[in-house]
Amino acid sequence: MIVIIDLDLGNLYSIQNMLKKIGFGSIISNKLEDINNASKLILPGIGAFDTGMKNLKKYNLINILENQVIRKKKPILGICLGMQMMLERSEEGIEPGLGWIKGEVIKFKKDKTFRVPHMGWNTVKIKEKVTLTNKMKNGFKFYFVHSYFPKLKQNNYEVMKTFYGCEFTSCFQKKNISGVQFHPEKSHKYGIKLLTNFAQLND
Repeated sequence: MIVIIDLDLGNLYSIQNMLKKIGFGSIISNKLEDINNASKLILPGIGAFDTGMKNLKKYNLINILENQVIRKKKPILGICLGMQMMLERSEEGIEPGLGWIKGEVIKFKKDKTFRVPHMGWNTVKIKEKVTLTNKMKNGFKFYFVHSYFPKLKQNNYEVMKTFYGCEFTSCFQKKNISGVQFHPEKSHKYGIKLLTNFAQLND
């Protein structure tokens, strides 16, 4: 069973509905027993970095996730803010991130051509072939809504790149830890392919 972690941030039911559409069961929960019993975890989020980190603390999830993800190597997919919280820090706030991925979250620079937030469809360039990108190729399009993006210290974890005023990491994978800056649940057939690859990890 896949557990979609409930931080009161974002439309979690759209993720659950897409998983159901492709034949994978899931529940939305922030309960200890559900996270412990999950086969895989999805950490979604929309909104401010500090709010996300404070909600992880509010529901006493940081130690639970450390145990399941870092020690037990349970697969996890961060989506948008969920991906950003996996890094060390963000320019958006003062709360420390989870620190699973070395790097920080920085803001797009405004200019007349590339407005902030980055909103809408954009293509990806696959830098590394991993299980998450199985049967995917350059030119796949995903839906983005964000003003900040991850800047990794170790580019060997970078899986996809996207250009919007600058080239940024739109997907990373470090062993069992994956993150995407876009919204697969809003990305139709492309999102279906990515979520299918994640749901099939280790199966």
